[in-house]
Parts: sequence; structure tokens; C-alpha cells
Amino acid sequence: MHQNIILTKKTKTANGTIQLTGSKSECNRALVIEALSNGKVKVENISDAADTVTLAGILKSKVESQKSKVLAGDKSEIKNPVSEINIGPAGTAMRFLTAYFAIQDDEVILTGSERMKQRPIGILVDALRQLSACIEYEEQDGFPPLRLKGGFTQLTNQINIKGNISSQYITALLLIAAKLPLGLELHIEGDLTSKPYVEMTLAMLQQAGIRHQWNGNVISIAHQEFATAVLPVEPDWSAASYWYAIAALADEADLFLPGLTQYSLQGDSVITEIMANFGITSQFKNGGVHLQKEVKPIFRRIFDLKECPDLAQTVIVVCAALGHEASFTGLETLKIKETDRVLALQNELAKIGVKLIEKGQVYKLDCSEKHIPEKVFINTYEDHRMAMAFAPLALLIPEMEIEDAKVVEKSYPAFWSDLEKVGFEVKAL
Repeated sequence: MHQNIILTKKTKTANGTIQLTGSKSECNRALVIEALSNGKVKVENISDAADTVTLAGILKSKVESQKSKVLAGDKSEIKNPVSEINIGPAGTAMRFLTAYFAIQDDEVILTGSERMKQRPIGILVDALRQLSACIEYEEQDGFPPLRLKGGFTQLTNQINIKGNISSQYITALLLIAAKLPLGLELHIEGDLTSKPYVEMTLAMLQQAGIRHQWNGNVISIAHQEFATAVLPVEPDWSAASYWYAIAALADEADLFLPGLTQYSLQGDSVITEIMANFGITSQFKNGGVHLQKEVKPIFRRIFDLKECPDLAQTVIVVCAALGHEASFTGLETLKIKETDRVLALQNELAKIGVKLIEKGQVYKLDCSEKHIPEKVFINTYEDHRMAMAFAPLALLIPEMEIEDAKVVEKSYPAFWSDLEKVGFEVKAL
């Protein structure tokens, strides 16, 4: 049963300090590195996002199982029973664990929610099969659930993979590369979408002692051992983006987000540059970022979100709310996320009279019939980012009902309570 909420905000101001959870993107990578390092790498400031909690639990169980087998003097001829691992709606976990379990000895079935079974994974499976990984589809070809038999003999170190589908496929392969006996030479075909996420992965591997070479469209990682290291996880810039949206829609804003740094590994830190167009200044001082609102005209008309697709809903909703008829590119991956995010945006923006028009690979806002209703109901489509991207509209709309409030637990469990800290009223229905 979904728990809806009513969201209201009596004043158009936003002032306060918000301590954000650790970055889901950084943390999920760090947890896989920790699991592969045989105890050499430790992670600090683990995110409390549901996806990360799920991934951490699965990896911890696997690592403890390995330890117990070693202590018991496990016999290689004893075959473990096939275990089913359900990752629910955690897309990152599905991609990363597919690569992780492909190189383990145990046979597992990796499955998830009904929506997860609709999200393609064929490109990653094909790439792992190029290495000789033994992976079978349990239901529909190209989609979870997967049966991973593990323990394969690597026959090649060269993989070709499309770069414009999901950077998570590439990251999944890079995370396991150093453990492969022959290493990995990854040839990226075409444009690389979400490039900052790949750069984040390589930077974190480097912090854990794994060296790489990146020449043109080829990333190479030799077989090598992890070093002893601590990976500190920065607060989540994706979560910070909703506070930038709140500042952009407020008449006055003075917000402090501790722990965020100017030179972040996270690609979504580009929100500072994007929101500068809407009069939001970002000052890095006192161990965090200080946001303030300055009234200024908006001139920028085109936003390329190819390298930061998780910001798309946030930025598009802000533009729509302000009646700013911008165009957007780089949204190709949005249709295979938690929901078809393009369609979801079109449906919900229509409730304030705004159209998001698709022309090839360009999306344009038509705000000519924009209106602010007294009350609106926002469907979330089981997508955490839909709930959080539309929540700032409570600064403009007197009463907002948001479907399935718990959906935010996927990445930002404290979102509603944090809104209350700056004067939003959240009433459960």
C-alpha cells in the first residue's frame, strides 16, 4: 500500500543547514572495491540509501561466506547450492553484481523487482560473455533474472562495448578488471554517455592502488593487486541538486550543505554551474557549500545533460516552473531508468500546463499554457527522482499531494524530514 503525503510551504523562503547522506554513486563503487580487495580497502561514510544498503548486505554476506569456507578448509569439489539474490529495484546493484558474481566461484541467480526485469542488461552480459563468463537468462533474453555460474577461464582481455547506453555497464567491467587473470582492455564504441561516472570509477580504483591507461576510446587495466586504502565517501551531489532546485524556486534562499567539496569525483556536482544560470551562487567555505539566491534574468536556452542524466528531472522541472522555455539534449538513457522518465515528466508537467516536446534527440519545453493550480497530485512511477524533482513545486503550488512518499528511500531516505527542517509541512495521508 502506497503512503501518499501532502506537501505545503507557507513562505517562499528556504534557510537552514542540511546534512546529506553519502553519495550512492561513490558508495556503491567503493563497496564493490572493498569486497574485491580481500579486506585491504575500507569504506567510510556509507550511504543510508536503500540501494546501497541492499548492495552492502549482499556483498557482506558473500565476503563472510568466503571467509567461513577458508576457515573450514573448504574442499573445491564440494558444490554449493544455487542461491537466489533479489536486489529489488536497485539498478546499480544489478549491473555491478552481474560483473562481480561472474568472476566468483559460486552459482547464483540474480533477480529483482518487476521493473528491474524490464530494464535491459544484454550489453553487459554480452561483454562478460566475450571474456568467457557463463551467464544465462532465466526468463527473457537481454533482461534479468540472470543465472551466473562463475569460475570461468578467461580467454581474452579485449571487450567492445557501446558507450552511449549506460556508463554503469562500463563501470561494472572496470571494477572487476584488476581481478581478471589477463586484465582488461575495454574498447568503447561511439560516444561515451555519463563520462564523469567512468572517471569517478577510475579515480576510486586508483585510490585503492589500481592503475589504468586511457588512450582514445580504449581503457586498459592490467591484472594487479589492491593496495591497503580507506575510501571516504563524499555527501551526495545528486541529493544536493534538489536543494539547488528549492533555492531556484524560492524568493529568498540561504542554505548550507556540509561536506560537499568544489573538486568532487561526482559528475552531478555540475549542478553548481547549471543553477548559476538561475541566480544560485555556490560558495565553498567552512567545510561545505553555501547556497544563496540572487534575482537575475535567465539567458541560457540549451542544457546538454548527457554527462549528468540524473539531474535531468530536477533541471527540467525548475525550468518548467519558472516558465523558461529551454531545450535539453543528452536524455537518451532516461527511458530505461526506474521508469520511462521522459514519459513521466511529460505526464506530470502537463498538470501545470507545460509540454515537453520530443524532436529527435532534442526536448523542448513549451510553457505557453503554464498555470499554477491550487492543488496538484504528482504520480511518482516508483521513481525516487520523480518525487524529489517535483517536491520543490510546493514553493509555488499551495497544496501538493505526492504519491508513494517512501520511494525516496532508494537514494535519500531523510528527504521529507530534511524538508521539514526548512519549513515545509509534510502530512501523511
